[in-house]
Amino acid sequence: MSSFLQKFKAFAMRGNVVDLAVGIIIGAAFGKIVSSLVADIIMPPIGVLVGGVKFNDLAFTLKDKSVNAAGETVEAVTLNYGNFIQATVDFIIVAFAIFLLIQLMTKLQKKEEEAPAAPPLPTNEEKLLTEIRDLLKK
Repeated sequence: MSSFLQKFKAFAMRGNVVDLAVGIIIGAAFGKIVSSLVADIIMPPIGVLVGGVKFNDLAFTLKDKSVNAAGETVEAVTLNYGNFIQATVDFIIVAFAIFLLIQLMTKLQKKEEEAPAAPPLPTNEEKLLTEIRDLLKK
């Protein structure tokens, strides 16, 4: 059992797994920020422009609220297309932000590739051969 735990620890502490975990945590936080941006800042002005509509309230009622034979209230069945519109705007903003990030990373990688690399230092063997050559020239 301890070898299983050691293998799991080795797996969990790999750089890639830790990087992935950090990315997921940051992505979740970024998603909350984008959702707030869309719901609280972008959609209200758009709602005002289209006649004071709150997008979260937009829905198409398929079946009205009713009371069944037992006297219990049955909730209405609705298609909440306003929430869908808001989620779509969220997605577009996140996709655009990721696109910009990838463009930036690609640009930085190209600059790094274009920078000339310093010539490698000669090995001990090459240094020795150079000394022998110089001695033979004398």
